Amino acid sequence: MSPTTLPAGQDHGHVTFLGAGPGDPGLLTLRAVEALANADVLVGEHEVLDVVRAHARSGVAVLDTDADPAAASRADTFPGTGTPQLAVVDGASTTAGAPAARDAAHLVMEAARGGRRVVRAVSGDPGLDTYAAEEMMACAAEGVPFEVVPGVAAAVGVPAYAGVPLRDAQGADVRFVDARTASDRCWTEVGASDGTVVVSTTLDSVAAAAGELVAGGRKPDTPMTVTVAGTTTRQRTWTATLGTIAQTLKQAKVLPSPEGGRPVIAVVGERSAPAQRDQLSWFESKPLFGWKVLVPRTKEQAASLSDQLRSYGAVPHEVPTIAVEPPRTPQQMERAVKGLVTGRYEWIAFTSVNAVKAVREKFEEYGLDARAFAGIKVAAVGEQTARALVAFGVKPDLVPSGEQSAAGLLEDWPPYDPVFDPIDRVFLPRADIATETLVAGLIELGWEVDDVTAYRTVRASPPPAETREAIKGGGFDAVLFTSSSTVRNLVGIAGKPHNVTVIACIGPATAKTAEEHGLRVDVMAPEPSVHKLAEALADFGARRRAAALDAGDPVTRPSERRPGARRRRSTTT
Repeated sequence: MSPTTLPAGQDHGHVTFLGAGPGDPGLLTLRAVEALANADVLVGEHEVLDVVRAHARSGVAVLDTDADPAAASRADTFPGTGTPQLAVVDGASTTAGAPAARDAAHLVMEAARGGRRVVRAVSGDPGLDTYAAEEMMACAAEGVPFEVVPGVAAAVGVPAYAGVPLRDAQGADVRFVDARTASDRCWTEVGASDGTVVVSTTLDSVAAAAGELVAGGRKPDTPMTVTVAGTTTRQRTWTATLGTIAQTLKQAKVLPSPEGGRPVIAVVGERSAPAQRDQLSWFESKPLFGWKVLVPRTKEQAASLSDQLRSYGAVPHEVPTIAVEPPRTPQQMERAVKGLVTGRYEWIAFTSVNAVKAVREKFEEYGLDARAFAGIKVAAVGEQTARALVAFGVKPDLVPSGEQSAAGLLEDWPPYDPVFDPIDRVFLPRADIATETLVAGLIELGWEVDDVTAYRTVRASPPPAETREAIKGGGFDAVLFTSSSTVRNLVGIAGKPHNVTVIACIGPATAKTAEEHGLRVDVMAPEPSVHKLAEALADFGARRRAAALDAGDPVTRPSERRPGARRRRSTTT
């Protein structure tokens, strides 16, 4: 049994010092995900918590070491300890105020008392963290068991994402330098070497580090890359030489900047030559790299679509445009579910994930489960609905082989045959605003249809003011419209997207609605599928990137074309 699954003692807990990697949540190890799933308390800096939080269980307590230390004295405490009591916020917990980073050891120890499992998350790898060793010593001194889960160090992970391999077939030497603590002797030694040097520094200290290497013996024309926000979709890399890096950053308008203290990874050596990086820059060359894409759907509906967008380098932002509510008269749904159990139906057809959810909730209300579908054929309008059914414990008998729509479902639906079909009735639970296409088609095939309102769709509440301003002001690079109602509802609750925003529509009807609302449609899916729509947007982004490179222009996002965008970016990069 692994340490993360051992039962904690009554008098002391267990601490896991966990490396969260350089920023990409996908770089967490399997052991890290296991430890997070078993944690009672998470302790870490704000940016690190953003990386690990998604893998923690619901209700986990979160202690942010970046919080205002003055507020700690005003917070309630864990019973019997001096640790700030946790308050639930958005399904997790946070302190009203936590001790500063230098007091993290005390915070970890207090949280571990009483049998709690604590995950102390640090950026990169715990073995390279300035304070992790001290915190481990504190645990050892008090007899608190702990373990270490290594993480991907920024000095290794960031160059990989920037397309800069650190070694070649000749096995050149690689030196790692932390510019914040490097001595004159260190600079002299690495300056005199001819291997690759990886420097951890800050944006406004890059030029000084380059100067130290030149003073130590490196030639000014030695290639150098500088990467900020490495492994995230905010990543940006500049290629220059030791002698020109200061001018390169100045021309890029990132220095001087209030963000000059941001950490960066610089790689010095022939492996970072521009010609080589152009071929190996796999991450920043993704078709939608850094694009902020608005997805007008709930997080549940958008899960697989958002994952697909992330694979193209985009940053999806889900904004629900509809809310689902129970039907005004639930008696019809209740009779249909009872009829399902008593054998009234030959088929049940699900045309949305929401329909699956509505039936599942009604089943739970009556104490039923998936076994109630025994002997009934089940149809799903598409793969996403089918996955929701499988999660319920039901494997659909029919999913369209072609177009995933009501029309596609009808193409594969068998006609009623009184010889082979003992019952001629279909249960169709759906939204109150659903079209009649499926009902009419099933009747034409000889079936009787119980068309039942399982849920109502209403316009969602407006998103936060910041999101509305981004929509109208051009803060989003693209928006994906998956139906005409999403167009109408988004414009109704948040306003019309800015004209620099790329508009992508799932089909002609949706595109027509978008145009009626004064929007220019740039992308349309080749078939009515959300995943084909995302593919079409990625193809559009790839063509746009290729055109910029062919013209010798910088690759920019659509939102960077709006008035003032470059000026604002120069103060926040």
